[in-house]
Amino acid sequence: MRPHQPLPAEFAQRAFTTSEAIAEGVGIGRLRGKDLTRPFHGVRTTAAALGFEARCRAKLLTMRPGQVFSHATACRLFGIVVPASHETDDVDVAAFAPRPIPRGRGVRGHRLAARGTWVGIRRGLPIVSPEDAWCQLAATATVRELVVAGDSLLRRKRPLSTPERLRAAVARHTGRRGHRALVAALEAVRAGTDSPEETLLRLDLIEFGLPEPIVNLEIFDEFGRLCAIGDTAYPEYLVLAEYDGEHHRTEDRQYARDVDRLDDLARLGWRNIRFTKRHRGRARVEQLERVRQALIARGWSPPPAP
Repeated sequence: MRPHQPLPAEFAQRAFTTSEAIAEGVGIGRLRGKDLTRPFHGVRTTAAALGFEARCRAKLLTMRPGQVFSHATACRLFGIVVPASHETDDVDVAAFAPRPIPRGRGVRGHRLAARGTWVGIRRGLPIVSPEDAWCQLAATATVRELVVAGDSLLRRKRPLSTPERLRAAVARHTGRRGHRALVAALEAVRAGTDSPEETLLRLDLIEFGLPEPIVNLEIFDEFGRLCAIGDTAYPEYLVLAEYDGEHHRTEDRQYARDVDRLDDLARLGWRNIRFTKRHRGRARVEQLERVRQALIARGWSPPPAP
């Protein structure tokens, strides 16, 4: 087999358009080489596979003025948690009316109203605001999925937005597809969470008929020392419900910290019910019942059955 003709050095570092290559003297035959991948029409790259942001940068090469990344793609670029079903290689590209809807292989095209959506630049990519991206997710996501995504917008560390900005964005999206789900999700979104698992645990506790817990409560000892930050806490009853990820089991330093933390919590009178990935289905219900019983034992009275 004859070796492939070398490409200009700059094309080895990034995706490029066929028109760029031709302008640099690369022949049509070379652009059909099997060593090149075609993420989008008119785009080539020497990489066998592209990461998601690199794929968006490849698509940017052929986007027209006024087109922006939107919907689930914008969420992922911002680091907003999206449903697993939305984590595909296809990218969401939107154009504002009356421009035509973007089309092409690997593209989910959308048309946005001329007003009501904020646009900016993130790491060189034209993109809708994080709040608008979350609102756009409502067209294809459930209320529960929207709450998880909304919590990730307001996360405890390096939040992307504020409750006030989320509420304003929902108001801007009145009348659009998924608005009812957005309104319902907005009321359930809480600031200060650390992970999707924490959000799902909070929602499960509430759906199980338990009081809404406080998110990431700081717990101090009698000397004012911070002993723990409780995922979902009931301080009135000294009951905690927490999700332990795999790092709590596999990382020695984290495991050692957990041991000291649990000793401190027990000394301060806290009952800690811990959830892990194995608590699914019936096991999840049984663990939720343990939280219920702990609350009752500490003085909580369940509301009368309807």
